[in-house]
Amino acid sequence: MTFGEKLKEARKESGLSQEQFAEKMNVSRSAVAKWETDKGMPDVNNLKIMAQLLNVSVDYLLDEDEKISFNEIKEAINLDEYEKSGKCRDKRDAVCLAKNTDATAICTLTRNKKMSKTEWLVDFIVQPGVVNVLDQLNANASFYLVCKNGKQYLIKVTDEFIVTNELAELVDEKKFVIGNYQYKKLYQLI
Repeated sequence: MTFGEKLKEARKESGLSQEQFAEKMNVSRSAVAKWETDKGMPDVNNLKIMAQLLNVSVDYLLDEDEKISFNEIKEAINLDEYEKSGKCRDKRDAVCLAKNTDATAICTLTRNKKMSKTEWLVDFIVQPGVVNVLDQLNANASFYLVCKNGKQYLIKVTDEFIVTNELAELVDEKKFVIGNYQYKKLYQLI
């Protein structure tokens, strides 16, 4: 999807007309129309405001090779209601299995951050691997690739939520990149 297509879709998902969005952005409706038809680009400040208003990231708007679709489902969970059994290594695995009973395949994933040159240098000087360890501690989540009905979903399970993102295109379950992260298959749950 192009920037304009993503902007238009996100605006509509937020329930805003072009006029309402333009008013909140403090720009003309014609400016919004120009952006949505890819005949112009907003400046950096407007990009930041726009992303905040539409509850999307600037990266999402600008990355035309986005692999995650705009469809995200976030559901509150109580981990205490789930028990690990079979191939489940923990309660988060049990949540993913319970919420995806119609899946044809579920793979557990590791997630590693693609580092900038500065992060790589810090990582190398301080302690190799420290940036990814800090990122994983900050995320405090387990990740899964779920296949069902001919589609793939990237699922994140935390202690409080299960977040499901439909992938816009099929990925190789063994190794794939989305945004600033590389995912690798750990093992198959089903």
